[in-house]
Amino acid sequence: MEYTDERRARLIADELERVDGVRPGRDGRARKHRKMASNPFHFYRGSAQLFYTDLKQGLLLLPAGMTDWVKPTAVIGDCHMANFGFVTEKGSHGNLVVFVPNDFDDACIGHAAWDLTRFLASIFLASNFAHGILDGRYDTDALDDLSGLRAPSEKQQMKAARAFLKAYRKMAEAIAADPSQRRSVKAGFPRQHLLHKGLKKARKRSIGGKKFHTKSTLGKAVVLAEDGLRFRDRPGRFRRLDASSAATIRSEFRPYVDDEILDIVERLGAGTGSVNVERYYLLVGPAGASTYAELPMCHVVEVKQQRPAAPLTHFADIDPRNRLSPAHLTVDLQRLMQREPDLLLDEVAWNGSQWLVRSRHHARYSLDPEEICLADKPGKRLRQYVEACGQSLALAHGRTDHRSNAFETAIAARIDDSGDVLIETARAYSRQVIADHALLQSMLQA
Repeated sequence: MEYTDERRARLIADELERVDGVRPGRDGRARKHRKMASNPFHFYRGSAQLFYTDLKQGLLLLPAGMTDWVKPTAVIGDCHMANFGFVTEKGSHGNLVVFVPNDFDDACIGHAAWDLTRFLASIFLASNFAHGILDGRYDTDALDDLSGLRAPSEKQQMKAARAFLKAYRKMAEAIAADPSQRRSVKAGFPRQHLLHKGLKKARKRSIGGKKFHTKSTLGKAVVLAEDGLRFRDRPGRFRRLDASSAATIRSEFRPYVDDEILDIVERLGAGTGSVNVERYYLLVGPAGASTYAELPMCHVVEVKQQRPAAPLTHFADIDPRNRLSPAHLTVDLQRLMQREPDLLLDEVAWNGSQWLVRSRHHARYSLDPEEICLADKPGKRLRQYVEACGQSLALAHGRTDHRSNAFETAIAARIDDSGDVLIETARAYSRQVIADHALLQSMLQA
């Protein structure tokens, strides 16, 4: 299907309004849309539903063998370069730091080719973002000094795309040959690897690490006040609740956490796709905790409103499990795709909505796309990063069904014969995203 700019702009506006409840340019409160308008990569992060609408309407066509000959599996749904990173296994209760997909809000049962295509397109969009930063078209807060930095060339982007698919295929083949490989994780990187420093930083943020009290999710969020451990005052990030609202949340969610709720705040402006979703942070720990020595006994629990996964508007009938409530589906599939799921991971129906209850990882750490793509040798850094993502994604997909290796065998064969077509499809779609981003900017300016 072909669109005029006017029809395409209307489709974009309709899709954003359907999910966000606000039409672009109609409401100054639409913080998410302003964030998406900053660059095409952020647009892509905030518009997963548009990707699946384009699949349904035929603007985006995937190789038939990828969907017809490969059984459905648990997929991330919103798979891109920024949705991978370091976390502690078992959530805040574990101490092994691993590199994994770290966002399951759009997880469902679907086609692995969806995740592969979305990730491939993100390689080209991240590279476009990097070039735009050097050209002065886009801004970044991740890097202070751009001197001597380069962005990936088109040749390097294509090499990275092939390296991603190759890493995924080889891991799928390894699982097919030895199903016990499903229990493996990416938990170590050599000194010369891009992710080596990131792994060290994440380990320092875990319990017992040198920077646990200052750089962990918990340490950055909490302060010792006169009445004990409490959330810091962080305007624009945390908002204090009135006494009645705090009491209601405390009463509703206390049965789902493993200790006392010491403090509650509303979390503002987190994420890109879910920046306008209601969420709360609970500080959970021993009753009366009043010293930093007790901090390792505490953790931050997120209570987040959950929407239906992005693919399910058009593709829910792929599997009956997709009929589960949104939060229930997310919990079930996150438990499938993680080797060691978070110990605190639950779902609640409350106040007319579905809510996820999950522990925030102490050692959560990830790289922004510009940190990956801007370097003196950007091609090497990009390739190293996407190879790690490809391996981690294949492991996540492969944990869905332990009864056979049918999925791994089929997806490896399809990548072998259709991988180049998939890359070209994703690169073409990245150009569509860049054009769509320009249309959103025009809507907001108007």
